[in-house]
Amino acid sequence: DDDDDDDGLEEGIDNVVVGGGDGIQAKSNDSMVNSVLQPGRNLVAAGYCLYSSATILVFTLGEGTHGFTLDPQINEFVLTHPNIKIPQRGNVYSCNEANSEGWSDDLKRYVRALKTGENETKERYALRYVGSMVGDIHRTLMYGGIFFYPSDAFHPNGNLQLLYKSAPMCYIIEQAGGLSTNGERRLLDVRPNRVHQRSPCFIGSPEDIHEMKKYIPHDVEDEV
Repeated sequence: DDDDDDDGLEEGIDNVVVGGGDGIQAKSNDSMVNSVLQPGRNLVAAGYCLYSSATILVFTLGEGTHGFTLDPQINEFVLTHPNIKIPQRGNVYSCNEANSEGWSDDLKRYVRALKTGENETKERYALRYVGSMVGDIHRTLMYGGIFFYPSDAFHPNGNLQLLYKSAPMCYIIEQAGGLSTNGERRLLDVRPNRVHQRSPCFIGSPEDIHEMKKYIPHDVEDEV
């Protein structure tokens, strides 16, 4: 799946930054569907591409996250960002705030603290939201902060597919030192029941995720 917004390409929303996630699983003796329906912690690889003024490939094989840039002169990807590490904290939050009326009171309090500077850093956060998950996650990976698509009154299960969107992106971020949850527990520990199952997600810098969890109670400790 190459785009977070099913209608985005037709509407011209994602014609600058698009990407995709790919998870590779070892084969088992179970049925094909059951083999696919695995928690993200079982991934062995994940990656995405960004297409803009440069073409960037970011991926992990489970031993760190690395970035490559396409060199059009030799038509090959060149390692330009080895062993990427997400900053411990950022100053940007990324979400579709148009859905905020349907958010929980705990999440509203958290976002209000970010916006007003009544958070742990005592500095106001900026909102940046491209609307393409890959673009928003890439910015979060490089500069820190937090990306989230939570459950709300309009999307009770969130709006991003767990198996082939959220989980691969969480895997990439965690391999770079970040954290992720579904609002209750570590997202990579969640086993999907259906191929297209959707799930809330919170992905980002470790200190930002830790602060978010002080507002939104989690049932299971999800340290990596």
